[in-house]
Amino acid sequence: MNYIFETRMEVRDYECDIQGIVNNANYLHYTEHTRHLFLKDCGLSFSELHDKGIDAVVARMSLQYKVPLRCDDEFISRLSLSKEGIRYIFYQDLFRASDEKLCFRAKVELVCLINGRLGDSSEYDEAFAPYLH
Repeated sequence: MNYIFETRMEVRDYECDIQGIVNNANYLHYTEHTRHLFLKDCGLSFSELHDKGIDAVVARMSLQYKVPLRCDDEFISRLSLSKEGIRYIFYQDLFRASDEKLCFRAKVELVCLINGRLGDSSEYDEAFAPYLH
């Protein structure tokens, strides 16, 4: 995979379930946080775009849980990006930092609502242009 962005995070104890592994819903938080950090890296502010009436929303997700993360595990969240029609497709993988073991894989499809209507965002297109071939 041709990753274009990565960040490191650590599992916090309250994110784990009674089995001692990260609760499945928290993986979605990790991937969303990564996308928001990527936006900032591209010079975009999720909240400022919202104030302009531009909202990127998740339309579809495909998730694969591979190896569980546990309390205090450090992990690396990586993403790549493509665009199909009006959909931005984020391919996101989480790797345990200690051994680079793939723990979680997601394909996240986002669309933009411009003042509540489905459409293209020139702001997102311009910011993502260097990564879309």
